[in-house]
Amino acid sequence: MTSQTISRALLRHHGDVDAEPGLVDYAVNVRLARPPGWLRDRLAAALDRIGSYPSAADHAAAVRAVADRHGQPHDRVLLLNGSAEGFALLPQLRPKLAAVVHPSFTEPEVALTEAGVPVHRVQLSPEDGYRLHPGDVPENADLVVVGNPTNPTSVLHPAADLVALARPGRTVVVDEAFIDAVPGERESLSGSDADGLLVFRSLTKMWALPGLRAGYVIGAPDLLARLAAHRPQWPVGTLALEAFRACSEPPALAEAERAAAEFETNRAELIRALNDLPGVHVNEPASAPFLLLTVKDGLSIRTTLRERGLAVRRCDTFPGLDADHLRIAVRTPEQSEPLLTALREVLA
Repeated sequence: MTSQTISRALLRHHGDVDAEPGLVDYAVNVRLARPPGWLRDRLAAALDRIGSYPSAADHAAAVRAVADRHGQPHDRVLLLNGSAEGFALLPQLRPKLAAVVHPSFTEPEVALTEAGVPVHRVQLSPEDGYRLHPGDVPENADLVVVGNPTNPTSVLHPAADLVALARPGRTVVVDEAFIDAVPGERESLSGSDADGLLVFRSLTKMWALPGLRAGYVIGAPDLLARLAAHRPQWPVGTLALEAFRACSEPPALAEAERAAAEFETNRAELIRALNDLPGVHVNEPASAPFLLLTVKDGLSIRTTLRERGLAVRRCDTFPGLDADHLRIAVRTPEQSEPLLTALREVLA
């Protein structure tokens, strides 16, 4: 598949633009409408500390919590003001050629391109369900970026294929923003100590924290030091530090695992319902809390759904996809029914 030209504005398009106030949201992949009660209580209690700059002790405690949660040494964790900050820092690695696997989240490509880094798009094919073939990555690429599971295709790549991307002098970035929605976090590399590997994680989707900005990256201390070399003071706020600690504790991990199992069940039921609709193709196998649909005149259908009060994510903003592609979030069967009902009527 050839890479199409997409404007910078479209590459920066995010699902929250689709989900305007007043619309039922199937566009944004955040699990809950707000953080769970126990997390809100922790954040509320931390409000008494925001009158002071985030302390070194609080930062160190949050790093320890995240590192211990993944079985990593403490010097292999860098806390971020959201994973998007980490992507913005990638040019600090001074790559000569970046290979970005597409279709996927576009922020890394935007950050690299704006910094003048040459970017090669590794375009995956719908014919085999957008599976990754490590041999398609140029040998001279010294930075490779891939999502796992990938947004918006919902593909979970085998960890062995990601490890196979490693080369001397190459950094492999794996965006695991949605892997906590995969039961057992299978295929995760967050516990790996492989050279040249950077694993990005996020609290945003599982814990409904997009307004707080809380992510982190796991990797070798020298790589993390290069990423962080020019960051401002106190890049991560007090409330985010509290969230890192709270969401790394055993009760939170158990809740996330239950949620991942629920996603799996709800996704299977949603796929069955979508497969009964005329003219709708669901990309499978799917492993994320969202699904990529191919449907003729998808952008027009998106507009019709909006007129009915329903928001879905346009996907022509992802390299390799076009106006016939839409992404929808996996919800409970009861929450998904209004969307399915509308699609039945629109496609009839």
